[in-house]
Amino acid sequence: MKKIVLASASPRRREILENIGLSFDIAICDADENIVDKSIPVNLYVQELALLKASEAAKLDVGDCLIISADTVVYCDGEILGKPKNDEDAVRMLKMLSGKSHSVFTGICVTRKRDMFSVCASVETKVVFKELSDEIITAYVKSGEPKDKAGAYGIQGKGSILVEKIIGDYYNVVGLPVSKLCDILKKEFDFDVL
Repeated sequence: MKKIVLASASPRRREILENIGLSFDIAICDADENIVDKSIPVNLYVQELALLKASEAAKLDVGDCLIISADTVVYCDGEILGKPKNDEDAVRMLKMLSGKSHSVFTGICVTRKRDMFSVCASVETKVVFKELSDEIITAYVKSGEPKDKAGAYGIQGKGSILVEKIIGDYYNVVGLPVSKLCDILKKEFDFDVL
C-alpha cells in the first residue's frame, strides 16, 4: 500500500478519512493563500488552493507518498466566503446566507511526491439555509463553532440546525468530497481504498 499524507490540520477531514479506514500521516504546512487570484472562477480557485497546499506539503520531509490536500469555500451572491475574521464577520456571513441557497465548493488535489504528478478537481454542493433570526445567529456565533469554518457554519455540528436542505455531496460541505477523492485515487493512482 502506498503511503498517504493528508496536508490539512482539519479535524473534519481527518475524521472523514478515518471513517473510510484509510491510514495516513498528517503534514501541516503554512501556504500563503493570498497568492491565489480570487477573480478566477470559484471552482478553479479552490483547486488552485488545494494544489498550493499539496506543493507546500511536498517540501516537507514526508517521504515517497501520495499527498491529499483540499480547500473549501462558501460562495454566495458572487462572494467567496472563507473562514470569518471575527464574530462580526461571522454574523455578516450568516445574515448573507439566511433564507437563501448558496454553493459550497471544495477543491481537492492528489499529488504523487516522487514526480509531483497532480490531479485536481472540484465539487459543488448546493445548500439552502432557513430564514435565521438575529437571536439564532447571535447564539450560534456565541457557541464558537463558526470560528474556523468556511461561511461561518459547520453542517456536521450545531450549524446543522441552520440548514433546510442540501443538493449534492454532504461530505463536500463538511470539507472533503470523499467519493470524488476515492475516484481520483483509483483512476489516476491505481490506489484502492476498499
